[in-house]
Amino acid sequence: MYKSWRKNKPVPSGQSPQSDAVFQLSDSLESNEALFRRLFKNDDTVIYRRFSNPADADLEYCAVFVDGMVNPEIINEHIIGPILHDVQPKKAGRRPVDILQTQVIQADEVQKTADVKRLTEALHNGDTVLLCAGETEALIISSKGWPTRAISEPESEKTLRGPKEGFTESLMMNLSMVRRRLHTDRLKFSMKVLGARSRTKACICYIEGLASPAILAELEKRLDQIKLDGILGTGYLVEFIKDAPLSPFKTIGNTERPDVVAAKLLEGRVALILDGSPVAITLPHVFVEYFQSNDDYYINFYFSSINRMIRIASFLFAISVPAIYLALTTFHEEILPTPLLLSISAARQGVAFPTAIELLILGLAFEILREAGMRMPSTIGEALSIVGALILGQAAVQARLVSAPMVIIIGLTAVTGLMIPGLSGAIIILRFVFVIFVTFIGFYGYLFGMIGLLVHLFQIRSFGVPYMTPLNAMNLQDLKDTVLRAPWWYMINRPRFIGALNRIRQGRADPGSKP
Repeated sequence: MYKSWRKNKPVPSGQSPQSDAVFQLSDSLESNEALFRRLFKNDDTVIYRRFSNPADADLEYCAVFVDGMVNPEIINEHIIGPILHDVQPKKAGRRPVDILQTQVIQADEVQKTADVKRLTEALHNGDTVLLCAGETEALIISSKGWPTRAISEPESEKTLRGPKEGFTESLMMNLSMVRRRLHTDRLKFSMKVLGARSRTKACICYIEGLASPAILAELEKRLDQIKLDGILGTGYLVEFIKDAPLSPFKTIGNTERPDVVAAKLLEGRVALILDGSPVAITLPHVFVEYFQSNDDYYINFYFSSINRMIRIASFLFAISVPAIYLALTTFHEEILPTPLLLSISAARQGVAFPTAIELLILGLAFEILREAGMRMPSTIGEALSIVGALILGQAAVQARLVSAPMVIIIGLTAVTGLMIPGLSGAIIILRFVFVIFVTFIGFYGYLFGMIGLLVHLFQIRSFGVPYMTPLNAMNLQDLKDTVLRAPWWYMINRPRFIGALNRIRQGRADPGSKP
């Protein structure tokens, strides 16, 4: 089903001798506390709170937690407080650690373990480790309470009528936003830990009975092959698990909106959410998704269809207009009307550079201004765009460094390119490649470039799914949400190309049964 996919070469994790050593808990509280102090040597954020039960001074405890990662109220009122007020800390035939776990500590999750590695991971995750005198096992008590960013609308995916919620850096908060939109017991969350040192939590989200088991298995395989010290964002994962890694086009989608993730899951796709990242990735991802916006499904289907056609036309304009202008003004002047040709020739009087060099310089200058505007604070970025577009552009025309028609061409391609943010990188590359081709062989270079682009797009796969589907599909149902968006009552089936087990979207009582 899948094309041959490159194997990731193992990257040396560079673990320290300390991480390779074997540590074990003993029945001595002092030894266990000393063990953790060695593990977290020179780390002043780790707190060790020693205390004992007033009813039995022999029962000593040590609570270990990381400052800033825990909720102090949980530690004070639900862990230390109940232990200090326990009037019967010992019961015949029962270990103190079992009594604490089942009858004393007031927390939603309490686990018992002797695995030191698991205990240290729990501390990094914001849990509290409780060491007990005379016990070779410790308790992991849920006490997470680090500050998180408030839920807000993503800046890059604003909507007029849709929900205003966006993902944050908290994994569990993101999963809750997805679960609130899909009230079904078939929604599954499969947890994984990635990164030898970062130990980053990742969650694979899918709907059982819709998602393809083959795609799930392939995703698990690719994730297991990642050998990297740290995974700090979904961009790390994409470079390891994507198909066609050298292509400028993405074969894995990304979004910051939980409603978009829920919609993808309902189509049979799979989503991956990473702890610490507000961006979720979805797969498989096909070319037509670049031109689909989340707002398309919250407004009238007439307007959403028109908007999609405008986005497709903008993509073609962004990659083609500079090359076509260069071909017409340099190699094929006879195609242009005489008044237009004379106007362009008059505007170019006194310009020192050829049209091709003029295109490359002005295009590069715009990309520099765009990148600088993105990195600057918002107020400075707006001022920079005004200076670059108006003052520098006008000055360049008056100084005869560039011609006025060239400023119009670059401005048109810049505006149309910004309409499809997901394709911005590919548009920049294709624009310059087409200009270089046209510089040597004229309009034929543009045609050869377009043919090569189409061949490349039709060769790409995303987890076994052809990248240009459903544009090459012969099934009417698969075409109802591509260039045009049909009304919801016409989109009866889920897209065939995704490989969903149940393709019936409307008119079936059991959502998990096969068609």
